[in-house]
Amino acid sequence: MPKSKRLSPQVLLPRLFAAAVAAAQAEQVLPAQLPPPPKGRTVVIGAGKASAAMAKVLEDHWSGPLTGCVVTRYGHAVPCQQIEIIEAAHPVPDAAGEHAARRILTAVQGLTADDLVIALFSGGGSALLSVPAPGLSLADKQRVNQALLKSGATIEEINAVRKHLSAIKGGRLAVAAAPAPLCTLLISDVPGDDPAVIASGPTVADPSCFADAQAIIAKYAIELPNAVAQHLRQAVDETPKPGDPRLAHALTRIVATPQQSLEAAAVVARQAGYTPLILGDSLEGEARDVALVHAGIARQIRRYGQPVPAPCVLLSGGETTVTVRGRGRGGRNTEFALALALALRGLPGVYAIACDTDGIDGTEDNAGAMIDPDTLVRAEQRGLKAAHYLADNNGYGFFSGLNNLVISGPTLTNVNDFRAVVIAGQP
Repeated sequence: MPKSKRLSPQVLLPRLFAAAVAAAQAEQVLPAQLPPPPKGRTVVIGAGKASAAMAKVLEDHWSGPLTGCVVTRYGHAVPCQQIEIIEAAHPVPDAAGEHAARRILTAVQGLTADDLVIALFSGGGSALLSVPAPGLSLADKQRVNQALLKSGATIEEINAVRKHLSAIKGGRLAVAAAPAPLCTLLISDVPGDDPAVIASGPTVADPSCFADAQAIIAKYAIELPNAVAQHLRQAVDETPKPGDPRLAHALTRIVATPQQSLEAAAVVARQAGYTPLILGDSLEGEARDVALVHAGIARQIRRYGQPVPAPCVLLSGGETTVTVRGRGRGGRNTEFALALALALRGLPGVYAIACDTDGIDGTEDNAGAMIDPDTLVRAEQRGLKAAHYLADNNGYGFFSGLNNLVISGPTLTNVNDFRAVVIAGQP
């Protein structure tokens, strides 16, 4: 493509993010996956940041009557005519989430084999769907959840613990819905797209056990409330495992994945005159360590044209972690972007965006942030010490000071983190 027609990196990066988000919208992915109507009732349940949008699409494409309840994060509701939408807190559960989860459990009771349950789950469902196991309180779950989120544990590890402190996660909801056929439709936000991890798998078998949860607690030295420690130690009422006949009525379909969004962004990159290189849809690890790897690849491309020559775009997804040691504001995507800027040290021709596809990076109002070759220079001019901000886990404060936060608002979907690094051609 002639140079005059190639989009600038500053224009391209937001378009790549928009393409990734658009590819995971419920309207795009859900209608073709809907099951046929049953002889009896259709009950809709769900949880997650995309669940209300999924419920609205289901209503729009369903011919018969519907009942049910879906819980989503505050600010992510979409009005529905037949399905009740409840908003609750994320990532730390609150009383509204517990209320909604109990409503959902009630909604699937007393059904028959002629009825149908459609479950709509997406990222965020674990925190939103909160019914403490017998003997535990919401405060117990809140305390453990907060500690895990700061520990650097992976989402698979966090959800393994959550499932063993819950009365609804880890397949327990599917058991409650029997004998009605159950069709679960998932938008994946987890590395590997494992249905047992997405929203802590309320309707699928759970391969983890109480011993796994105890090992994770020990690994990250999580201080537990006495009731939680006793519950894990006693290990009663284990979650249903693969092959459990109580789940024979349950069908699971993944309707949107991080890979699909990366591929959509790759099409946009190619059309804009850049060679796309997808590094992976399930990259994990500390955000700052993943940033070092991306910086190393970008440097190799600038110096040697390997593994692809510039102009090109590195695309990656997955869920990084942040072990919180500072007191600043910011999620894993701003942490990644700040660490990447420091690692690149103003490398010419390299630009990047890192955003959460749900539009919320951690608990802040931004989706993520963008960097360019002048990021560190502009920061120094404004008295912003990048290394200090990174040490304080304050990516939000750093990029806010540069006006480089990406503010999208809730996107009503969630296929995890999206990262794009543009390596421009030689000037």
